[in-house]
Amino acid sequence: MTALFLLALALAMDAFAVSIARGAAGPHSLARAAETGLAFGAAQGVMPLLGWAAGALFIRWIEAFDHWIAFGLLAFLGARMLREAFSDSDDDAEEAASTERQRGHWAALLLAAIATSIDAAAAGLTLDLFGVPVLLACAIIAAVTAALCVPAYWFASRIGGKLGHVAEGLGGVVLIGLGVKILVEHLA
Repeated sequence: MTALFLLALALAMDAFAVSIARGAAGPHSLARAAETGLAFGAAQGVMPLLGWAAGALFIRWIEAFDHWIAFGLLAFLGARMLREAFSDSDDDAEEAASTERQRGHWAALLLAAIATSIDAAAAGLTLDLFGVPVLLACAIIAAVTAALCVPAYWFASRIGGKLGHVAEGLGGVVLIGLGVKILVEHLA
């Protein structure tokens, strides 16, 4: 079980970092923190199950370009956050954009959850080695990820609101940096 928890912690680190970036740029809301934790937890729990089920053939196929997918998604989200950080919008434009931003929140959350969990699919190949039922292993990975991401978002949103656009810009830089890190690790 210790090895499984260590795997869960390792897989959760990217989602943890993105939760901090999203929290710094997002509203201070327990509901948003819970949404973030649930989305990242679910993605981190499902992807190893998919990797385990698909087997070595599928993983070898996607392993050749999974880092490019993660990089592209994170760079897109980071660039979007940077654009919003440097945009000059007044209060009326903010209100008009509220509905669009809510739709964008769900799309960005889904993309971030997928991008940070792609590596978990490859980890799914090792689930049989832990001597724990695969579904239980996936549930532990999901729970550890959610347990880290909810407070990460919550804490960062408390600080981020005070920093405004600066936090959003830094969050964008963090997402792009995380995408570059994933790309460099896989290409090196």
